[in-house]
Amino acid sequence: MTRFSVLPAGLAVAAAATLAVAQAPVPVFRSEVTYVEVDVRVTDDKGAFVRGLTLDDFELLEDGKPRPIAAFNLVDLPVEREETGFPGRATAPPPDVRSNARPFEGRVYVMVIDDTHTRFTRTGLARRAAREFIEKRMAANDLMAVVHTAGPRDASQELTNDKALLLAAVDRTTGRALRSATAARIDNYNLTQELIRRQPAGQALPGQDTALTDPDEALRAQDARSTLDTLRGVAEWLSAVRGRRKAILFVSEGISYDFTDIFGNRSASIVLDAMRDTIAAAARANVVFYGIDPRGLTMLGDEEIMIGASPLSEEPGLSITGGLRDEVRFAQRSLQMVSAETGGFAVVNDNEFDGAFERIVRENSSYYVLAYDPPDHKPDGKFHKIEVRVKRPGLKVEHRRGYASPRGRPKAAEKPTGNPRIHATLNSPLPVSGLTLSVFAAPFRAGSGKGASVLIGTEVEGRELSLAETGQLEISSLAVDAKGEVRGGSTETVSFALRPQSRERIRGSGLRVFSRFELPPGRHQLRVAAHDGGNDRTGSVVMDLAIPDFHKDPLSISGIAIASAMAQAVPTARPDAELGNALPAAPAALREFLRNDQAIAYAEVYDNEKAPHTLEVTTTVTRLEDGSVVLRSSEEHASGSLRDRRVAVTTTLPLPDLADGTYVLKIAARTRTGSATAAREVPFTVVGMRTPARPQ
Repeated sequence: MTRFSVLPAGLAVAAAATLAVAQAPVPVFRSEVTYVEVDVRVTDDKGAFVRGLTLDDFELLEDGKPRPIAAFNLVDLPVEREETGFPGRATAPPPDVRSNARPFEGRVYVMVIDDTHTRFTRTGLARRAAREFIEKRMAANDLMAVVHTAGPRDASQELTNDKALLLAAVDRTTGRALRSATAARIDNYNLTQELIRRQPAGQALPGQDTALTDPDEALRAQDARSTLDTLRGVAEWLSAVRGRRKAILFVSEGISYDFTDIFGNRSASIVLDAMRDTIAAAARANVVFYGIDPRGLTMLGDEEIMIGASPLSEEPGLSITGGLRDEVRFAQRSLQMVSAETGGFAVVNDNEFDGAFERIVRENSSYYVLAYDPPDHKPDGKFHKIEVRVKRPGLKVEHRRGYASPRGRPKAAEKPTGNPRIHATLNSPLPVSGLTLSVFAAPFRAGSGKGASVLIGTEVEGRELSLAETGQLEISSLAVDAKGEVRGGSTETVSFALRPQSRERIRGSGLRVFSRFELPPGRHQLRVAAHDGGNDRTGSVVMDLAIPDFHKDPLSISGIAIASAMAQAVPTARPDAELGNALPAAPAALREFLRNDQAIAYAEVYDNEKAPHTLEVTTTVTRLEDGSVVLRSSEEHASGSLRDRRVAVTTTLPLPDLADGTYVLKIAARTRTGSATAAREVPFTVVGMRTPARPQ
């Protein structure tokens, strides 16, 4: 086994300094729910965003009365494009380490895909529109979630910047819309006419007067309410994100229930109330809707073909073209309504989405955020108009129209168990940057025979810790599965009752804390939060975690744990007992190495193939820029010789031989017959003698 050499004192200090990367403070607003936030876009006569305005340039009124602006901020987000890729490789694999050292500075999107109001035959159009925005317009510094209005609960995706996960969620779209109301009425009419013809002469048919009604009206109302409830729920969830604009991209053919016809549709008033509640929730949460009709320029072709052969009478209201056009017009009007009322716009009757998508990005990149304390309002649902004026002449101001007071008194929130600061931080949709953390997670096969044992390493910035003798650091982790259910978690507490030497070492280098808990196979979102009770600082990290079925998959590979000599400058509170002596030192979150560092990676290959075979395990290190392989090693194992059906893989990274740049460590396994394969990749960076940065 490779042993680490003792680092020179100066190099150890350089390693310790890597934790002290200064970041410019990001203005944040108070989080009290009594505050009302309004994001404002100010443009000149050419449509360009106007920067450089100050608080004194704005005037805000509610219900016609001036209100003092209590908080003011300019949000001007860069659009960080993804690298186009290098020869031999499109992009690097997603990092296995996440940090909140850099405060989140991106756009927040939720794409709500309305399977409920998308025809099955147009599923591809909905997927294409959604994929186009993600692939072409989502930047590296953005976060997005995908929510479906129908289908299995695990079809959606939590907030992430991993495009592969988002696209996979989009591809789980399946249109489930009911047939058009016009088609349903015509079929009902024709069926009634046929039954009348079969009736004995002079005998009336029971229910004959309902021949022109929509037999699916109740289901249509239910679908409308379900979709609106989903939109409202997403808006309310986003209300926890303060101080920035939040956008909901509503990919839908529109609500197909005419809630304006209170006489013809029995549930019209109920659906209309649901629409109002959705718009009100978005206004209170400062959320903007963008309705996107994936059909583009609507020609009504498939609907007309579907019902064009039906025998029609001259009864009024049975016109195919007229009825279908009315349905499309109303459905698109519902998209325009929810968009306009929340400050967004709808994309309808347009086959070119690129310009509209570029405008969405532009509107969510540069704006001013104003916050004010509103008067005390009765919980009566009354709408309150907001007006923002700019004192400089010739400028155009765009903002939402106002907000509605909630109806009734809100229910008292349940008091959380445990540390309330940890609880609030873990429930934040975005990572919190108050206490700097770097986190890695490596799943291994659980010894219990079920699922995975996930090793979580959390490294905390030492200079930000109080290290008070009576204080302590609490770190909590939890994992949420694709259905939104918590599947595991742990809490570790570190006391600061330390010797002076230990306190100074932690202050200079930081602190590493390990935890473990078991998770079932599948997609998870891991949330890690830390709270220093001495100074009340809190921070959190959110990362995606895919768990293979280590006990059933023919071949699978654990996470990759990496230890380095320089990373040992960070003291570890408690070693991980299960990893044992697999590595010469504690695994760390460092993924940017100096060339004279020493780094070793460890992983495990699990072989569940029952028939006798030969297993080949290959380790490669590839330079990302040109795809050149700088290290390759391979070993073979007879399946019958494997102890516990497991192969331990240890790799020394050839850091002294590598030029500055980004590399990919890949561990792959396959049976010689090729019937089963598995692979795991981790990106890392090599630099010269510069101070390596903490992972982003």
